Amino acid sequence: MTFTATVLTLYPEAFPGALGVSLIGTALKEGKWALETVDIRAFSRHKHASVDDTPAGGGPGMVLRPDVIAEAVDSVERKARPLICLTPRGKPLTQGMVREWAEGPGVILVCGRFEGFDQRVIEARGMEEVSVGDAVLAGGEIPAQYLIEACVRLIPGVLGKMASTQEESFEGDLLEYPQYTRPRVWEGQEIPEVLLGGDHGKVAHWRREQAEQATKDRRPDLWERYQRRDGETR
Repeated sequence: MTFTATVLTLYPEAFPGALGVSLIGTALKEGKWALETVDIRAFSRHKHASVDDTPAGGGPGMVLRPDVIAEAVDSVERKARPLICLTPRGKPLTQGMVREWAEGPGVILVCGRFEGFDQRVIEARGMEEVSVGDAVLAGGEIPAQYLIEACVRLIPGVLGKMASTQEESFEGDLLEYPQYTRPRVWEGQEIPEVLLGGDHGKVAHWRREQAEQATKDRRPDLWERYQRRDGETR
């Protein structure tokens, strides 16, 4: 089973974009995962290939028409993949969600534009509304690439050592510990001595302390969840 990402978008030329470079791009070329795009505009039956209309009740901007989006969605074979619409009003993307999807057959992503989607098509097609952060972008293409990369990098063989993905930020509800490399001294700053002594136990302890402190200082929401989960396992 090859992980397949299908992206419904008004701008298929935006892909693969960043997904076509480095290890993720190499894995795509090697067939370790697959990418498909569907041009939403191709399903418009309106003059000038219109895909949007004014908001019901008035207001600024335009809203993507439900009939156009529905036809585009219905053209895609689901294959037990989640159908996700990318929107700032969706539930926050988490590493847990990413890991679950990465273990499945792939994802179907619908990229919004303008003022977003008509709510009726979201409900009628059972879309899962997902947000990649508390900021508003012009469209869903960059969030789609963000979500796809987050999934693909967890596929065995894409990055190499799986251990590198198991000690990162958000795994186990902690941010990652700080990293260092050569030179040993740079602009008067030295690599912490504990990382140079060869004692793997001390290194692991230091990294855990650093991860906990960073999480406590920067992400109190994660820290609270980590403490709660840690308490349950004791």
